[in-house]
This record gives sequence, C-alpha cells and structure tokens, in this order.
Amino acid sequence: EERKPAIGSSACNALNLPGAMIYPNISWGPEGPSQMQVALFQPDIPQNTGTILRLCACLDVAAHIIEPAGFPVSDRHFRRAGMDYLDQVTITRHDSWSKFEQWRNDKGYRLILFTTRGVSSYLEFRYGAADILLFGRESAGVPDDVVAAADARLVIPIEPGLRSLNVAMAAAMALGEALRQTSSAIGRQG
Repeated sequence: EERKPAIGSSACNALNLPGAMIYPNISWGPEGPSQMQVALFQPDIPQNTGTILRLCACLDVAAHIIEPAGFPVSDRHFRRAGMDYLDQVTITRHDSWSKFEQWRNDKGYRLILFTTRGVSSYLEFRYGAADILLFGRESAGVPDDVVAAADARLVIPIEPGLRSLNVAMAAAMALGEALRQTSSAIGRQG
C-alpha cells in the first residue's frame, strides 16, 4: 500500500496548518509534564483526524500526528470536520514513530494505547494527568513494535461480533474518561 510522504517533507503539505502551535500550553511541574495529550499514529481518514483535532481544541488537549498521514491538509473532508477549530489546537508533527518515541522517552511521558487487542477496559485504568493517549490507523491499527512500546494497552468493550468503534468516537470516550479521572477538563475546579 502506498502512503503519502511524511509531513514536513518537500513532497507533502499535509497537516501544515497555519496557526498551529507547538507546546505553548503544556505546563511542567517539578516531576515533569502535567497536561494530557492525544497522539494519532499514521491517520488515514481525514474526517476522523479533523474531528479528533476539533475535540482536542475544545478540551485544550495537545495533539500529535505521527507520520506519515494518508491525506493532505487541503483535503476538504479534513477541513470540514475540523472547521475553524484547527487554528485553535496545539499540534506537533513527528516524522516517524522512532522520532516520536525518542521525544516521548526524553520527556518521560507514559503512553496509553487504545486497541481492539487490549486486555484491560479503559474504564478500569488509572490515568495520569500527563498521559499520552495513542490511537492507531483506522485501516490497520498499529504494528507490533508500537504495541510493545506502550505502557498500557486498553480496550473499549463493545458487543461481541463487532470489529471496532470509529476512532474519533473512541478518542472522545477515552479522553472524556481520562479527563474525568484527572479533573483536567476545561472549566473544572479541582
């Protein structure tokens, strides 16, 4: 399967969003970072990515795109799903899984993978305020090396015989639960 070139390369204009910022809102306490984040591994459906980025903007959660993405930023479906919220979200692009992993390990973030191959329910997991919630490609999930690198592998239980939830729906459910547990949602008083 042919994939689009990595964001940032001269051959690709995907997710090169005007106004997108890199880390202005992530705060660091004495023990390290203190803001939840969402990461998308090689997203390939523009509508889902736009919807997840809109979710991140509304909840003030930083987003990461792990390349390569399977669509250009000019895709009308991506723009329509993200609407004018795309200028309000903090997005960081990583050229590859290895570069994302190097960055994550340097910063000390815990990686929480949501996968149909997970064993523990996302509702039974104890989230931390600085977790990165990782969601795989809509068409293929994530490869085994990404599964192995995750600090936790969680599943959103669904009815037997059904394959999976839409990734944007899964991200909303998971992020909602993680923020509820950590009291990190916008407008909440601790």
